[in-house]
Amino acid sequence: MSTDYNYDEKGQFFPYFILTICGLVTLPLTYSSLKPSKELENTAPRIHTDFRPPDGDVVDAQRRRQWRRERKLKRMVTAFLGWLVIGWMVYLIISTARTLPKIWDPYDVLGISRSLSEKAIRSHYKRLSLKFHPDKIRPDPAKNQTAESLNNHFVELTKAYKALTDEEVRNNYIQYGHPDGKQSMSIGIALPKFMITEGNGKYVLLVYGLLLGVLLPYVVGRWWYGTQRVTKEKVLVASAGKLFREYDEAMSEAKAVGALSVGDEFGEVLRSEQAEEGIATIEKRILAEQSGAGPLLTDKDRVLLAGLDGGMRRKVLGLLWAYLGRVDLGDATLNAEKYEVAPIAFALNESLLAICLAYSNVGSILASYYTSQNLIQAVPPLGSPLLQLPHMTSKVSRAIEGPNAKHRFSVQRFMRIPENERRRLTIGPGLMTESQYQVAMGIARQIPFLKVERAFFKVVGERFVTPSSLVQFVVKARVVPPGTTSIPDLSEADLEDVDPEEGDIEALLGRKPSRNKGVKLAAPTSGAAPDEDNAEQPPLAFAPYFARDHSPRWHIFLSDSKQGKMAVPPFTFTSFDKPMFTGEGKPTLAVQTLKMQFQAPPQAGQFTFVMHLVCDSYIGTDTKMEVTMDIEEMGRAEAMVGEDEISEPDEDSLAGQMASLRRGSLSGGTSTKRKSKGKSRPGATVRGAAGTTNQQKKPRVEEVRDDAEEREQVDDEDDDEDEDDESDTDGDEDDTSDTDTDTDSDGD
Repeated sequence: MSTDYNYDEKGQFFPYFILTICGLVTLPLTYSSLKPSKELENTAPRIHTDFRPPDGDVVDAQRRRQWRRERKLKRMVTAFLGWLVIGWMVYLIISTARTLPKIWDPYDVLGISRSLSEKAIRSHYKRLSLKFHPDKIRPDPAKNQTAESLNNHFVELTKAYKALTDEEVRNNYIQYGHPDGKQSMSIGIALPKFMITEGNGKYVLLVYGLLLGVLLPYVVGRWWYGTQRVTKEKVLVASAGKLFREYDEAMSEAKAVGALSVGDEFGEVLRSEQAEEGIATIEKRILAEQSGAGPLLTDKDRVLLAGLDGGMRRKVLGLLWAYLGRVDLGDATLNAEKYEVAPIAFALNESLLAICLAYSNVGSILASYYTSQNLIQAVPPLGSPLLQLPHMTSKVSRAIEGPNAKHRFSVQRFMRIPENERRRLTIGPGLMTESQYQVAMGIARQIPFLKVERAFFKVVGERFVTPSSLVQFVVKARVVPPGTTSIPDLSEADLEDVDPEEGDIEALLGRKPSRNKGVKLAAPTSGAAPDEDNAEQPPLAFAPYFARDHSPRWHIFLSDSKQGKMAVPPFTFTSFDKPMFTGEGKPTLAVQTLKMQFQAPPQAGQFTFVMHLVCDSYIGTDTKMEVTMDIEEMGRAEAMVGEDEISEPDEDSLAGQMASLRRGSLSGGTSTKRKSKGKSRPGATVRGAAGTTNQQKKPRVEEVRDDAEEREQVDDEDDDEDEDDESDTDGDEDDTSDTDTDTDSDGD
């Protein structure tokens, strides 16, 4: 039996091959291009405002460019071309006529019915023999008949006759489908014949060599080395190494800005021919710029800038300071570069934060977090937090804070000023107009300030914290935007954290909120009831100068105030279990629960930590508080639990009567029986700075960059005594603000 290989000369089958290969590539590309993104920035709501900064068109253009980059335009184009090829192949499949191989059938050859008997078949064959025998018939040229074709036709008739009458021939037909036995096999290859035509073989080999020897290794190598050249923060390894060398334990926010300028990523923005263009213009503008009551750059910052050799880093550092100071550089190209370097610096700051966390120095960690806030809000270090509001300038902030103010106003403190006084300080010639003031107030009332109501330690299912146990640090807080009035008081149920039921594995692992049937969860004080099955994201950060969308993140970590070291690494929170705002944009004031889990120290005693709650998007919304964890010895904790489980004797018994006599009464009301219900008692394990939480006293909360109202009143009285006839522009001149970046940025 021979084998013949036939190529697809008529194009019947190779479209199926091309369609299959193209579909294997096009379908995954199409899915990855069109599937909804799960990035926080693509799913979070936005703060409603019509405000546009002076260079809003430049910022929007860069956001659109980044959007096209994230949507992978090349991938979408490749998928589109793939669908064109698929459509072409489908058209060829539909339009090309098929030639199917004909199956040899003796009945069709003889032209008889399958129901004829063998005698009738013999009689029919005899008639055909008389008619088509080569000796009886002559070729007809009009019908293109030849002696050979007539002879072949008679041979086919004979084979068909024998297949139906001769036993041996019939067995061959039944077994092999042909009276002559096994036939040659023909294999069709779904490739066009021109690929194997003589003279084209070298080109086919060249294409195969390019695909398998060049393109495939290039794609795999680029993917592999691309993953190896960046860190998990998606920063170049070379840039991370430079940031490591720039690290300093006493790092300030300004020094962090200088360290970020070493990144190699800036080379994508500033090409080699543009690396030194405009340096003189940039430095001239930023050195002359004033920020608040002083220059934009301090003496140390000027020395650092002047000490850099001319080149890309010096220009990048100048552009960063121009961005933070919102300095107009007078050139469209320089202004575009100014807004483009800020998101790159923000990404590099993530790598710098990882380095700071590795060293565990609280001062450098906070400096990195504060630098993130400054980059998103385009506010320089030590700048006024009021600059986060639209239409707010340094001149307006000085008018609000006073010319001799020692500290900055936070947005919360600014919104606590009475409405009439706030208008008087903000609206006027050279300040804000009425419409600008309303826009600024609208944004201020949408800033998600997380106010901590209570914080405590607990162990799930236990009443005490024991050595080396798995501890949960629970923070109960409410989102209270600045300027919110009529804040209702909280009940004890709002501040409790109920352990999940024993069978609720998902809740025990922290994957979903607990559903304890015996306890009713507190609903928000206003707005719709929360949906616990859906995580609620905060609105995107209001950052009109930042050329990227950013979803706010809250970081909580514990530190040792004595050593200035981090004790528990940060836990990051990007969403909450209850809605923060209603559909109308009003705050729900619902109590949010934030939890972080870690292992308790191995020895018993009292351990005092400092909790830092830092938002990476807004300045002056951070919280700092002391929390104390009581760790009981295992034996003592079990003994205390046993004592609580012993119930008092009934009064009807002799022991009950004796106990009543000892209390000074022969009979009394029904005595209370103490029972252990298996709930954790955080009040028995945590003492805050203001007393034990067992008495439901709230721990002392010190808002970093945000002073308490009592301290505010004392400062106002002191300032009034110091000032004689000097005008009081804001009613409490020289008022001590809640923002003291000189003293609070180091975590002390």
